[in-house]
Amino acid sequence: MSEADPVQPSSPSPLNAGEPAGLGGHSGNVTLVEGGTFCLSDRMGDVDPSKPHGLFFRDARVISRWELLVDGKQPEPLSVLSPEAFAARFVLRRRPQAGMADSTLLVVRDRLVAEGMHEVLTLENMSREATAVVLELHVDADFVDLFSVKEGRGGGRRAEMTTSDGELLLHDRGDLSRGLALTSTVEPMVLPGTMIWRIVVPAGGRWQTEIAAQPAGAAQRPQLQGSVGERYRASEPVRKIQAWRATATDITSDSLMLNRILRRSESDLGALQIHSDSGTGRPFVAAGAPWFMTLFGRDSLLTAWMSLPLETDLALGTLQQLAELQGQTVDPLVEEEPGRIMHEMRRGPAVGQVLGGQIYYGTVDATPLFVMLLAECLRWGADPASVATLLPAADAALGWITDFGDRDDDGFVEYVRATDRGLLNQGWKDSYDGINYASGQLAQAPIALCEVQGYVYAALLARAELADAFDDVPLAQRLRERATSLRTKFAEQFWLPQCGWYAVALDANKRQVDALTSNAAQCLWSGIATDEHAEILIRHLASPAMDSGFGLRTLASNMGAYNPMSYHCGSVWPHDTALAVAGLMRYQHVPGAIELAHQLSAGLLDAAAAFDGRLPELFCGFPRGRFAAPVPYPTSCSPQAWASAAPLLLVRSFVGLDPDVPAKRLTVRPRIPPSWGIVRLADFRLGPDTVDMEVRGTEVLTAELPEGWALVVE
Repeated sequence: MSEADPVQPSSPSPLNAGEPAGLGGHSGNVTLVEGGTFCLSDRMGDVDPSKPHGLFFRDARVISRWELLVDGKQPEPLSVLSPEAFAARFVLRRRPQAGMADSTLLVVRDRLVAEGMHEVLTLENMSREATAVVLELHVDADFVDLFSVKEGRGGGRRAEMTTSDGELLLHDRGDLSRGLALTSTVEPMVLPGTMIWRIVVPAGGRWQTEIAAQPAGAAQRPQLQGSVGERYRASEPVRKIQAWRATATDITSDSLMLNRILRRSESDLGALQIHSDSGTGRPFVAAGAPWFMTLFGRDSLLTAWMSLPLETDLALGTLQQLAELQGQTVDPLVEEEPGRIMHEMRRGPAVGQVLGGQIYYGTVDATPLFVMLLAECLRWGADPASVATLLPAADAALGWITDFGDRDDDGFVEYVRATDRGLLNQGWKDSYDGINYASGQLAQAPIALCEVQGYVYAALLARAELADAFDDVPLAQRLRERATSLRTKFAEQFWLPQCGWYAVALDANKRQVDALTSNAAQCLWSGIATDEHAEILIRHLASPAMDSGFGLRTLASNMGAYNPMSYHCGSVWPHDTALAVAGLMRYQHVPGAIELAHQLSAGLLDAAAAFDGRLPELFCGFPRGRFAAPVPYPTSCSPQAWASAAPLLLVRSFVGLDPDVPAKRLTVRPRIPPSWGIVRLADFRLGPDTVDMEVRGTEVLTAELPEGWALVVE
């Protein structure tokens, strides 16, 4: 997925805006994101203090108002374009003057988000005579925690404002260490809360200024020397995305729409990456904008897994970061336990009020996912020495599964929150009503989720594979025996023969929670399902009750709690559908598996096309026959990490990529959907080696492998 230079020398503006802007969950909002910083605005580029808009830095809102007026009025919006996840161009015009049908003044706002925000304002006069313009930029900040903004509790506070040498300085009235500095290349009249420029734009001419908004604590002060295009090309976000693309596999196909979706995925994943503050510079991925711009255990691990076709550094960096934060002691307030992998990290001003503290551990699935990803990293070419240093963390994770995860020694991992401040549900469906019976009744904790038992099964096999790799054969044998025993016990206690699917969970009384959910499909992904059960389950997953036409529903439409507009009880989550597709391709020998995988994938990619190539966190689960396009979920994150990575997992699944770098063997099982045509992987890195390959249908058309490598086509 090569990238053209986003700056055109002849352009008056720094962006070659060739993509529609990515919208947030609210219709008409535009989300820009880079690392831990993001900006949410309307389609004119304004940040409205009455809405959950703003520039957010380290989980606090450092701009709550950013409103541009042209001659005292809001300009008219024309279009919004975005070449990258961190940059956008807002194209506007001055409202027609009295007695005139049209406007002759073009207004362009080019915005780039990094550790702060840069905005270039350009006025272009299309008239044959000079025009006088008064520009006003109204700015404020409330420095509140992003959760307060999300929940509508952020209004009312205003910043302490001062002016100094053409700068506008804003400070938090309650904490002077929090602040924001505003500078402009064309010095304005500066008043508290307002920057004003009085301009005459000559006939056919243009005027331009660049505004930098720098939060206190950001890495560096903005540099405003050189041309706008030069500064854009030299900016940290552009350098970072170029470095990401330089190391990532170039994946293309004959499908123009798939190419566009993959390109957006690559851009968003690059923008969502955060680098460790420890000085190592290791990368990991934030969960998603606007509300989850931080490290998450489950989300970051699954995103890294899905992104392995691009590179392994992100997966290894995520594992290293999570290992550093792995639980060491028992602390009920944040639900820390020895060996447990954390759920999320927060750094905002209200961090002590959110789930107990800065790091919260209340998740049941991140710990086995950690072990699964570590073994996968070795297979995909991560440095064996780096993997070896993480083996103690993997063993501590398995220790947590035995000593804390299996709370009643029944052989299954379950969860129950430690205090009333923690999450009631601690699997990926962590809303309060996410786990329910077919009748709609809520399940009571402790709860043992079906997909979590699959993760534990896969984690045991993963650690066994690592034991083999590092010459510990007895350990490998013991772990495989445990995995076999778990698989047998799972089939006995979770399968519902009268229904034909796995119970979503066992409740506090070990009763089967009998709803038909997408969780059961993840039992295919982990491999814990038997072939006999898989064949029956696939028929139910293919039914209209589960397949919305745009992806797999989280809950079947004939269940009691079904609501297509809910968060977890009937909506469609792209990552969830992608995991189901990966599971179906794992069981491709079972009747109906490949056909359903193609069907779900086609629906999901059609949904991506409807969202301008960017899959959101989730969308409503209405049947496709009712609405021609997927209906957005109001507060969905976009971009969101595992949704962005979902198309990569689809490619991996249909190419059938199964590398084993230590053995220098690349196994592929191509089952490419006909509409994709030829799929090409260029500069596919497997450890120190690279592979170029083309596949179509069930064939490998070309494959250039380094000397000593074996290609196995199944």
